Amino acid sequence: MDAIVFGATGFIGRSLVAELLTRGQRVAAAVRDDTLTPWLTAQGIDTGGLEIVTADITRPLSGLPEVRDVYNTAGRYAFGLGVREARATNVTGALNVLEWAAELPALRRLVHISGYRVSAADGHPDYARLGAYEASKAEADRAVRARADELKVPLTIANPSTVIGPGQYIGLAALVKDLWNGRLSALPGGHDTFLPITTIDYFVRFLAEAPASPAGEHYWVLDDTTPLLPELIGTIADHMGVRAPRRTVSADLLRRLPRTLTGADPETLSFLSTDRYPTASAVAFAASAGLEMPPAADALRTWADDLVADRFGSASPRLSPYGFRAVAGSRTWVTGERHRPAHVLLHGLPMNADLWAPLAAHLPDPVLAPDLPGMGRSAATNRPVDEWLADLMSPVRTRPTLVAHSWACGPALRFVADHPDRVSGLVLISPAFVQGRPSRLARSGLAVPMMRRMSAAGLARTLGVPEGPEVGSATADLRRGGVARRVVTAMRTDVAEREQARALLGRVSVPVQIVVGAADPLVAAVGHPVAEIAGAGHYPQLTHPAEVARHLGTVSASIGG
Repeated sequence: MDAIVFGATGFIGRSLVAELLTRGQRVAAAVRDDTLTPWLTAQGIDTGGLEIVTADITRPLSGLPEVRDVYNTAGRYAFGLGVREARATNVTGALNVLEWAAELPALRRLVHISGYRVSAADGHPDYARLGAYEASKAEADRAVRARADELKVPLTIANPSTVIGPGQYIGLAALVKDLWNGRLSALPGGHDTFLPITTIDYFVRFLAEAPASPAGEHYWVLDDTTPLLPELIGTIADHMGVRAPRRTVSADLLRRLPRTLTGADPETLSFLSTDRYPTASAVAFAASAGLEMPPAADALRTWADDLVADRFGSASPRLSPYGFRAVAGSRTWVTGERHRPAHVLLHGLPMNADLWAPLAAHLPDPVLAPDLPGMGRSAATNRPVDEWLADLMSPVRTRPTLVAHSWACGPALRFVADHPDRVSGLVLISPAFVQGRPSRLARSGLAVPMMRRMSAAGLARTLGVPEGPEVGSATADLRRGGVARRVVTAMRTDVAEREQARALLGRVSVPVQIVVGAADPLVAAVGHPVAEIAGAGHYPQLTHPAEVARHLGTVSASIGG
């Protein structure tokens, strides 16, 4: 084999394996349990050159394949660890990997992953002051360098800063999560706090090149242009359409205050520093290898999209591609194809664009599905929803079928009436303006607090749909500040606009198809074809997506004919 990667199921390890395989290398992945192969397959990585081997680095290693390059990405990266638990992997494990590598007859390089705050530390680390994670990494750094010198093992140490990318939910990600959920009232640290980043893609490319570098190097791999922490958080906040805190709380004060009051993990406070790091050798080596870091601000925005898409590790993205985009002066969560969609999908209440995931899986052509302004993951806008929809549609170069559900049928209908040349047809699913009144919950003065407290199971029962990831996504959004209130306001506004929408329905000039569930029938004549789905209620695209897809296919065929 060309290389072996210890810790191959971890955030860094799995991406490194993917990078090496993509380069055509034969890679042994040392794991305890094989969760790696399914992950690589999902990423579209050819695993023909992969060999899975079982290894526990907390014990002396044997029986592993001979390799040229050894990568130790294994480590316990968590706060609140016990000393024994942290040392078992971070210290003993690192030394076991080194001892095994020293016996390889054709070893070219051992690449050890350390940390930007711990490498080359002097003296025995203070476990009580630093915490078990950082102290064990510092101890390992010293021990690995000393033992490598004794055994004449060709060693390269990589000291990454905060590595960001899909799947990273620790450290800075926790700060972004609090920002997103409106729980970050003040920034930890000061106005000059420097919390540098590097992206996972850049870092694993750096690691893949590292065995060709001079032995004995210590590389601090981080982006020196990372904005200071207040600007960093401000960049992410602006991108997501949320408010960034203006106040800061010093690390010294946070150490003195009770954790129950601050919510700050004491082990994270040492990272709130103004220190800079010796990156010159890493920059020079990267340049010689043709590696270039992406701009820090762009990397932060992309990572923020990933964090929101997978709900900070609690769910899988339902639709892709995804991200925040500027629409009508506000930050809108947009999924799918922005320029050449076959269908544009507008969700009803109290849902978001994830509502369409089951239906999109049955559609052969690309879709565009946003979260409505102020709903789901989209920021509120001070412009009318009709203006927002017109701006959303401005980059579209096709004449898609516009598909709307429930409350969104009103804005969709008005857009088609004003821009009949922009769409090929209109499909209204459970149009609220020709159905019953909003639920008693929506009309109740307790609607907002009840929605914010509702569990996924409770919301599913209220909506009459099975509990699933789409409902879970909606409940997460309803707990964010202002979303539940805006949902209830929209439901009440819908009642006042029903007569206008009914009148407008008779005047549109594009083909119209209406789809309803048999358990949620129309209460007024519409003058257009109506498809009724047996066994469905107000959300047929969730409960009967295949049947709804067939009706959309029929509409497309009739338009094409």
